[in-house]
Amino acid sequence: MGKRFLTFNAVIRVNQIEVSRDRNVGEDERALHTPARLVAMRKAVAEGFPGGKMTWAFSWLALQDTSANYREIRKLVVGYHKKYGDEITFIPGAYFANAYNPTEQVDKDIHDALKIITKMVGNGYRPKSIVAGFLSAKNQQYLAEKEGIHVCQGNIWSQFSIDNQDGDGAVSYPFYPSKEHFCKPAQGKADFIDCVNLDGWSVDYLAGRRAGFAEGFNSRMGVGPIETLGKYGHDVGLKEMMHTTAINFDKGFELNGFGWVTNCWELSLPYDFAYLKDWLSAIKQRWPDTRLITQGEFGLTWRKHFKSNSFNYRFVERGSGIGGSDANKEIRWFMNKHFRLGLLSNLETDGAAKVIDFTNYTLKAHEPVAMTRKWSLMGDINQKQTRLQDRPVPIDSLSEKARKLIETHYPGLTK
Repeated sequence: MGKRFLTFNAVIRVNQIEVSRDRNVGEDERALHTPARLVAMRKAVAEGFPGGKMTWAFSWLALQDTSANYREIRKLVVGYHKKYGDEITFIPGAYFANAYNPTEQVDKDIHDALKIITKMVGNGYRPKSIVAGFLSAKNQQYLAEKEGIHVCQGNIWSQFSIDNQDGDGAVSYPFYPSKEHFCKPAQGKADFIDCVNLDGWSVDYLAGRRAGFAEGFNSRMGVGPIETLGKYGHDVGLKEMMHTTAINFDKGFELNGFGWVTNCWELSLPYDFAYLKDWLSAIKQRWPDTRLITQGEFGLTWRKHFKSNSFNYRFVERGSGIGGSDANKEIRWFMNKHFRLGLLSNLETDGAAKVIDFTNYTLKAHEPVAMTRKWSLMGDINQKQTRLQDRPVPIDSLSEKARKLIETHYPGLTK
């Protein structure tokens, strides 16, 4: 891959959480969606990162609303597609489609919405990806095999006990999901889904190891605006956003051969888009080789390079000292198709690393059969520490089977 990639998604909706075509949870946001705000967001992207492309994801109601504002918003976004090459796509269920809908209904929503978008944009347009928050394996398989779309923002890495659905247990960088569970990388041809599964927001790994708001911190803190700019203001918030970006673009780039940062803003968020411009400008200045491309382009670039789950991702972070990013901690992650392993060290003591997560992907997995918020794939030890078995342990105390599996990828790591 060899490059630093940045993807930026924007969600346009009518209600805060459109859980189905005719059911909403949360507040009506029509008044927050204006053409002026849309223009201001796109201007911030154009000025902060000249030549960059972004992805616009419309909810079902945002595609249907006949008010003057939404008609103009749709017209403007089509213009941005033609002017900048932006991607226009669909978000089913406002992030949580499978928590409120059977898979068959989600398939139908995707199919019907894509037809609307094709008509809206014209010239036979089809997006290269969809935005979904979480999306089940069955729906991602449908997307690839029936709709011919091979990229999906289909997991929110580490999300647990926050918002309306849990989905911890996946890999934080792109992977092909298994037919068994959307958080599990496919192990071979028998369970392979040809859909690149992408995270929705790059998070600070130290903050992300917590459940929800444990210890008074937000586990979703990273590059997202709510947990940074909204919580800490411009200067401190931007510092944390750049810290999380650097995890991927400095050491992460060195370890993985490429770096990827992704962010998603709802158009309705009450923040000055000048903050967005400042973050993008800071990235452009610090890492001038960064490519800001659409989500679909990035996913297909990865798909061209990786024909199977042959990845071996590694990440190292020392905390920023902001929020749950503990300045006295270092976290290391190892992620491949067979397992993910998280090691945490206290830099003020002897620095001995303990296992905070070991999720064995070679084991069978199952998605829920009923609509529920609980879609996580919990391993032997899970970083959220919500079960008795999740107590951090020295790596040499893992089972012999687990240590042998780890040693096949990282010789000497368990010694």
